[in-house]
Amino acid sequence: MKLSANFLTHVTRGEHYMIPASDASFSGIVKNNETAAFIVDCLKSDTTASAIVDRILDEYDGVDRQTVERDVAGILDKLRTIGALDE
Repeated sequence: MKLSANFLTHVTRGEHYMIPASDASFSGIVKNNETAAFIVDCLKSDTTASAIVDRILDEYDGVDRQTVERDVAGILDKLRTIGALDE
């Protein structure tokens, strides 16, 4: 899976945003927290949910796999609902 080419990412003053291009069916701006921004960054190249979980576990201390898997799945589901994923 990969972030749809119909979505652009932008960082302003430490805030992470996703902005749909004109071809996207979603018409709004998504403001991501740090975790969601990390996941979106992972999605800039073709990846899997499991690979994203592994990258988060490598990056952050004190998190358990089960919690990370649940959080990644939730964010991926939200991205799917706005058409931000190419699978």
